[in-house]
Amino acid sequence: MRHLLRTIGILGGFSLLVSCASDVPPTRIGDYVSSDRASGAESLLNVEPRPIQAGLVLVSDTSEAGAAPNLPDEALVRLGENLKQDIERALPVMIKEIVPADHIRPQPNGDWQQFTDLARQRRLEYLVVVVVSSTEQEYPVTVFLGWTTHAQPGYRRDNWSLLELALLDLKDNKTLLQAEGRGWATLDRPTAPDINQWYPVVYLRPQDPERRIWPPTYEGAPNTLRVVSFEQAEKRLASKLQHSWLSELEEATAAQRSRS
Repeated sequence: MRHLLRTIGILGGFSLLVSCASDVPPTRIGDYVSSDRASGAESLLNVEPRPIQAGLVLVSDTSEAGAAPNLPDEALVRLGENLKQDIERALPVMIKEIVPADHIRPQPNGDWQQFTDLARQRRLEYLVVVVVSSTEQEYPVTVFLGWTTHAQPGYRRDNWSLLELALLDLKDNKTLLQAEGRGWATLDRPTAPDINQWYPVVYLRPQDPERRIWPPTYEGAPNTLRVVSFEQAEKRLASKLQHSWLSELEEATAAQRSRS
C-alpha cells in the first residue's frame, strides 16, 4: 500500500511538471487589472516627461485554490527592493516609493478603481503593480545519502512561482505595459530531520539541477524554496522587461527612418 501511494504521488507530480511551463501557477493579473484597458507597449514611447515617476505595488496573492503560502515578510520586502532596481534598469521608470497593498483585493475582471484610489492617496499618476503568486506540490520520493547510496524515504516539494507586472497610467486610465516572469525550484528532504549533511536541499529547475542550495534550518526549508523560486522568476521578468522596451525603441527608430 505504501509503495502504491508513493507511485501515485510521483505520477501526480510528473503530470504537474509537464504542464508547468505554461499554466502553473495560473495567471492572476486579470483579477486585479482588466485586460480591456491595455493600450500596447508602444504607448510607453509617447509618455512625457520620462522617466515616469511611479509607485510600486507588490500584491501577494494566495486566493487561488492550491496557492502556496506567502513569502515571509522580510523576503517580500527584499523582493520589492530587487524589483525596484530591475524596473528602473529595464524601463524609463523611476520608482518613487513602494506602496503598501493592504487594501488591494482580487475581483472578477479586475477592479481599476482600487488602484485609482490608491494612486490618489499617494499623489501618484502611475503605478507598477506586481502580482506575486506560487503553487506547490509535495510527493514521496526516495532520497540518497551521499547522493548515490543508503536510500532513505523522503519528500520532494516543487514550487512554481509567478510575477505578473502591469504599468498603470491612472491619469489616462490605461495599462501601458504588461510582462511576467516564472520560476521553478525543488526541495528534497528525508523523513528523518536529523540527516543534515546532505538534506534538506533546494535546487533550481529545470536549467541547473546540479546547483544545490542548503537551507539554514530544516523547519525553514520551505521558505528557502519559495525565496529561491521567486529569485528565478524575478530574473526572467527583468529580462522580459528589458527586451520589451528595447524592441519598442528599435521599432520606433526603424519607423522614423522609413519616414525620412
